[in-house]
Amino acid sequence: MSTRLGTSEGPNTRELLHFVTQETRFALLMNVLQHPEQLPSMYELEQLNPSVSEATVYKHVQKLIEAGMLEAVELTEDERQQGYPWKFYRLTAEGRQFLDEHNLLAAEETLQHLYETISDKSAKMQRYESAPRPSVE
Repeated sequence: MSTRLGTSEGPNTRELLHFVTQETRFALLMNVLQHPEQLPSMYELEQLNPSVSEATVYKHVQKLIEAGMLEAVELTEDERQQGYPWKFYRLTAEGRQFLDEHNLLAAEETLQHLYETISDKSAKMQRYESAPRPSVE
């Protein structure tokens, strides 16, 4: 899918629903929603999807960006800290609206609660979770 959500040349609703509900892409969208800041790093997304290769996670995140569902948000150069991520992913306003219009946000609060109960996070995962995040509007 190489067209963007919300543009005149964008995919029709049925195609976009099929696109976002593909198992891996839908899991990634839910991972973003369940993240405490709704701004996970690529590493966090990879760790939340252990049965999917890192390359596959990356590929699907890029497809979701191309479709206008996700966007990358980066810390400025002076905000970056060595050993911590500096690039994060969030739903776009259009992506959130699309998911809401199709009742795909209904479990957002439950997802966040489930994320809080994950007790076997690695030290690196815990460190990345507490990494500084860009301030977003």
